[in-house]
Amino acid sequence: MDFFVDHAVLFALLSAAVAIVYGLYLTWWLLKQPAGNEKMQEIAAAIQEGAAAYLRKQYTTIAMVAIVPFFLLGFYDKLGWGTAIGFLIGAVLSGAAGFIGMNVAVRSNVRTAEAAREGLQPAFTVAFRAGSVTGLLVVGLGLLGVAGYYGVLTDWVGNSPESAVFDLVGLAFGGSLISVFARLGGGIYTKAADVGADLVGKIEAGIPEDDPRNPAVIADNVGDNVGDCAGMAADLFETYAVTAVAVMLLGIQFEATSLWLYPLALGGISILASVIGTLFTRVRTGPNAIINALYRSVLVATVLAALGFIPVTMAYDNAEFGFWNLYGSALIGLAVTFLLVAITEYYTGSRWHPVKEIARASQTGHATNIISGLAVGMQATALPVLVIATGVVGAYYAAGEQLYGIGVAVMAQLSMTGLIVALDAYGPVTDNAGGIAEMADMPEGVRRVTDPLDAVGNTTKAVTKGYAIGSAGLAALILFDEYGRGLREEGLALSFTLDDPWVIAGLFVGGLMPFLFASLAMQAVGRVGGQVVEEVRRQFREDPGIMEYTSRPDYSRAISIVTGSAIKEMMLPALIPVAIPIIVGIIRPEMLGGLLIGTIVTGIFLAIAMTSGGGAWDNAKKLIEDGLYGGKGSDAHAAAVTGDTVGDPYKDTAGPAINPMIKIANIVAILLIPIIASIHG
Repeated sequence: MDFFVDHAVLFALLSAAVAIVYGLYLTWWLLKQPAGNEKMQEIAAAIQEGAAAYLRKQYTTIAMVAIVPFFLLGFYDKLGWGTAIGFLIGAVLSGAAGFIGMNVAVRSNVRTAEAAREGLQPAFTVAFRAGSVTGLLVVGLGLLGVAGYYGVLTDWVGNSPESAVFDLVGLAFGGSLISVFARLGGGIYTKAADVGADLVGKIEAGIPEDDPRNPAVIADNVGDNVGDCAGMAADLFETYAVTAVAVMLLGIQFEATSLWLYPLALGGISILASVIGTLFTRVRTGPNAIINALYRSVLVATVLAALGFIPVTMAYDNAEFGFWNLYGSALIGLAVTFLLVAITEYYTGSRWHPVKEIARASQTGHATNIISGLAVGMQATALPVLVIATGVVGAYYAAGEQLYGIGVAVMAQLSMTGLIVALDAYGPVTDNAGGIAEMADMPEGVRRVTDPLDAVGNTTKAVTKGYAIGSAGLAALILFDEYGRGLREEGLALSFTLDDPWVIAGLFVGGLMPFLFASLAMQAVGRVGGQVVEEVRRQFREDPGIMEYTSRPDYSRAISIVTGSAIKEMMLPALIPVAIPIIVGIIRPEMLGGLLIGTIVTGIFLAIAMTSGGGAWDNAKKLIEDGLYGGKGSDAHAAAVTGDTVGDPYKDTAGPAINPMIKIANIVAILLIPIIASIHG
């Protein structure tokens, strides 16, 4: 068992290679599946073209922005080129995970629709395998980047483990910066297109969702992929990488048995468990067969990971941390994962009371739907936060009153990232499959397969966001500790206490950051969505033949509007987690410490309220569209569409983007330590 200590980096790299190779195999298998008739392929090609054009423009813009921090990190002598190159590696791998996963998704949607001709299981298999490619790439590239760069720095460059781990902070910063742009840009794109399509198509024109007469319908389908596939991949890549680096930073403080390598070994075991878990997703009979099949894969992987952690933990058993100190913390992390998934499923799943309550409230109008949805979102924060708080305290005491136990718990929690991302990326594939079936006028039996797949996708996307938010909060706590420790090493022995007015001022400034960030993101969706509404109205007004099927809408115009506007609108909110910590840190290091805690606390609550509330609004609309309270065209349906439209930027733009915002603020604070020490030392 000393293998997991002596060769932890090698084991992590081999496990990462398994994930990447298996992802490539699944891609090869997916591309072999039939892609349907000529009309289906024409629609799919339009989605592919729109998604590729947007990501090219987004990544070109991000690359131009990233040049500045790359050279700043490199030329600053207290950080240097090791940190700068790490930044570049993190940024490239984060972008690659999203770009490759999205490209697989936009080629799998039409294959899912074609497979739906054969029944539920074939369509489900195609959609889930497409999602699995993204999930496996996220964890594979994440572990490859962290373990690989650490190995290069220690074995080839000759850096000490302490120096190598600190340079990995640059890698975490690169992943986080890409993530916040991808989350914001993709989220603004997808929800502006969705809002524009729904407001004019469903409410004003009275045509179905995904109707080919809607000029915004292709942009809407493109948005599902750039937001929920590429955006979520970048988000959880950085969460995974940042957490691994944060736990390594904690572990480097202890001398015993190379404890900083423990998270790499845990990540390797989890990848192998996740690959096996993807094989246990056959749809069985029953009313909840689809979602049960998805959760079965997560459950199998969780159990296998828990078993695999045993020999790894035995190898790292030492005088400071015994077996049960470490393994107990890891089990707490797995338990937190299970509970966060279950709670988010309860508040956003269509079979549970909260969603049914929103649907019921829709009978009495738009206002009562909005009130009910807001209430569900706020209520949905209670149980997850209590679980996180309990997990923090439990892991701390399990590890003998050491913060490292919290780090182990978070790393174990993120061990399921591969499958959780697979559940999320499955969503846009099934959503697009239903849209292609509608636009290509496929048989009604196909929609009877794609619709339930899509409905489950709405829930799994919400579950993924809840999982990401919980892990982001815990990871940020570890990064905050590193900020304080780094200041102490530079000779600034500070304590962040509530009798210090600077700390209190920082708490208030940090507390407002998620609200300001979210408001700017919401306003961006409103502005761009308004442009789409005007464009769709213009086309309907100037070309009556569109509604009569005698003219083809100009899909490219709507795509062009959201592509250009989303890129422009993402810039201002993305500056908040970078600029404000720099300004505050220069003013006072104690104030920056307060800011970090304030951002973590309010950010978790706001993000959970937005993502859970938005997911519940969406599924309440789906319930009514399935025939409840009058079905499509009823007053209840109109109210539910309004709620869903409000919830869209909540759950797919502002809420999820708070995750990387929290962590960027903490990483910037760590990178600022040498500058702060030179100013205030």
